[in-house]
Amino acid sequence: MNPLGGKELQIRLGGAGGQGLQLCAALLTQALALEGKHVSQSQSYEPTSRGGLSRSDIVVADQTPDFPLVTDLDLLLLLDQLAVESSMPLLKKEGTVLVDSKRVPELPQGAFRCRSFPFVEKARELGNERIANMIGLGALCGISSLCARKSLETTLKQKSPSRFLELNLSALDLGFAMALS
Repeated sequence: MNPLGGKELQIRLGGAGGQGLQLCAALLTQALALEGKHVSQSQSYEPTSRGGLSRSDIVVADQTPDFPLVTDLDLLLLLDQLAVESSMPLLKKEGTVLVDSKRVPELPQGAFRCRSFPFVEKARELGNERIANMIGLGALCGISSLCARKSLETTLKQKSPSRFLELNLSALDLGFAMALS
């Protein structure tokens, strides 16, 4: 199945610095490239190491994207309320937004589809709040069929420190499972 259907998709992972959004974007970009997609990635974050606005944008297509930066978001993963305001003007009416229920208590309003998930809560249950990003990434890919789970697992095995690999894989699995609920 090709979720792109011959068009390009624009994706944003947004939140606060220190949530691992740049890592998730790198994993997703590499997984998409493994599947033969053409991908461009850009990132923006405030100079503070934790707590400032952080986002990573991805444009993916079957052929070289026309423009490497996002202008019309199809998919948006928000892990902190801080990223909502700057992202919403770029979201398509038929876009999909996934938010963390704890860190994004004020759900974005609009014609788009919005789903709230307990990413942080489930990450704590797994033993580490910092893997909320991996749960969110799994949910995003599970809902959108953006890339195969196997491709994400392959990139995660290549990039994850060995001591965190099993935890990250469990988080990714949980995100895919949450997408089905």
